[in-house]
Amino acid sequence: MRAVVQRVDGASVVVAGETVGEITGEGLCVLVGVTHEDTPEKAAQLARKLWSVRVLDDEKSCSDVNAPLLVISQFTLYGDARKGRRPTWNAAAPGPVAEPLVDEVVHRLRELGAHVETGRFGADMRVSLTNHGPFTVLIEV
Repeated sequence: MRAVVQRVDGASVVVAGETVGEITGEGLCVLVGVTHEDTPEKAAQLARKLWSVRVLDDEKSCSDVNAPLLVISQFTLYGDARKGRRPTWNAAAPGPVAEPLVDEVVHRLRELGAHVETGRFGADMRVSLTNHGPFTVLIEV
């Protein structure tokens, strides 16, 4: 699994004009990509990392300050544009494999005590955020 993690001062995701997920204040906007070899165990590992990674102000984690997370599935994180002009998506897991694993990340975060908002799997989403820093990190498990 691969996650692009951005420290934010608020973020939201809109589908067809409807806000389906939104966090306010300090938190993380997390784009999650799933590949073919990923498992529920990797989803749990990613959730633990997201909850505990010290990337907020004063080297705090979401668990330290009860900061919210906005988690959005993004298969394009496994796009490959090394050859030609058109990316391939061969490394991205198909929806029936990826959706339950993204849901597992969210479920595990909530089990840890996190407030988690989400996008809508497979939808055409509009993501807005205020990147604080700017600060963006890639996490792979």
